[in-house]
Amino acid sequence: MERRAVIGAVLGLAVLPRSVVGQALKNVAAQNGVTNLRIRCGLGQQSFTATLFNNPSVRDFASILPVDLTIEDYADNEKIAYLPRKLTEDGSGPFSDEAPGDVCYYGPWGNLAFFYGSYHFSRGLIRLGRLDDGIQPLLTKGKFPLRIELLS
Repeated sequence: MERRAVIGAVLGLAVLPRSVVGQALKNVAAQNGVTNLRIRCGLGQQSFTATLFNNPSVRDFASILPVDLTIEDYADNEKIAYLPRKLTEDGSGPFSDEAPGDVCYYGPWGNLAFFYGSYHFSRGLIRLGRLDDGIQPLLTKGKFPLRIELLS
């Protein structure tokens, strides 16, 4: 998209009613692979939410929810939890802009990875989504029960 078109779209949104702007932003998010699919993760006494992307692995993941798992620290930058079965890896491939707060699936081991530190893409890693409100719940060291359920 050209810079002029983006500026025009933003200015156009400024004069529209709030409900129309919200729907327009949802449409842009959908075009960029973001879904309205959200999960709640209960980690010990804490809970947090994540918004998931639109890919085959996410759809397969959603099909097993709700699920009760155990989450534990791994490599000083992530917490991992093994799923009851492996997810499809259709549509996987390299991605960029890796950041703390990413929720990923690691195909070779069949586990979820909740990153609370920096990391780099590696083969077999599929980004499922991002935490909504930061990494704070992941910073407590240890092994905890984890319940994941769909919000929408």
